[in-house]
Amino acid sequence: MFYLDPVIFLTVFILVNGLVFYSFADDKRKAGDKQWRTPENTLLMWAFFGPFGAYAAMKIFHHKTRKTKFFLVPVFLALQLVVIIFLLFL
Repeated sequence: MFYLDPVIFLTVFILVNGLVFYSFADDKRKAGDKQWRTPENTLLMWAFFGPFGAYAAMKIFHHKTRKTKFFLVPVFLALQLVVIIFLLFL
């Protein structure tokens, strides 16, 4: 049987989503400073693994909210919720 340690899971979950949040916030800052930006596909890949951080940053900083492909972020969030619920009740 598969056992998921909740402390390790929560720690990794918070770290990954925090890193993704920071990445989106840093990209927004770089946009304002006219600096080199993080490629959109890279941000989307990170959003796949940390959709809560990506979604929070998008809402707080109003970043990438008009880009069509970033409509995938709420989809990633919903998918991750389904996986988490499945793992909790496995």
